[in-house]
Amino acid sequence: METNSTSLITQRLVAWSNGDAEALEGLMQIVYDELRRLAKHYLRSERPDHTLQPTALVHEAYLRLTGQNQVHWQNRAHFFGVAAQMMRRVLVDHARANCRAKRGGGAYKLSLEDTMNLYQRQDEQIVELDEALTRLREKDSRKSDVVELRYFGGLSVEETAEVLGISCNTVMRDWNMAKAWLYQELKKND
Repeated sequence: METNSTSLITQRLVAWSNGDAEALEGLMQIVYDELRRLAKHYLRSERPDHTLQPTALVHEAYLRLTGQNQVHWQNRAHFFGVAAQMMRRVLVDHARANCRAKRGGGAYKLSLEDTMNLYQRQDEQIVELDEALTRLREKDSRKSDVVELRYFGGLSVEETAEVLGISCNTVMRDWNMAKAWLYQELKKND
């Protein structure tokens, strides 16, 4: 994204933080394509018959973002970090609802039961990842923030360092440690 665009995003974020509702509409016009790219990235790892589409995910995240009245936006990276967190929450809520649904309800009729179980397992894995991230947040909130910004937010090491106010080396160290910790936590559930 160009420097002028980044500057414009920051200006709109500051105006929105100061109560200018029109700034949010202008902001969304600027960032919509990037939010859709982020949504496509998330949904690429979902099951093929996932009912949420990138547009729906962006719109649901937008609704949640508009409810963020007390956020003092810092910059573009901060905004995309929060947007990524909102998208993650939408996907986790969706997966939890699917896990609660009657087993097999609405599923395609396939001859291989393993295939049906695979889709159910993907929803369960999303919920398990969310629960593991919650446990990580209790142990070390910064490492949890690094995972959300890097994995879910798609932010670079440099952008993550900027948002969190830490060095790039610290981001990489936290990223590697958090991935190892999450791997062990998720392995316990297998």
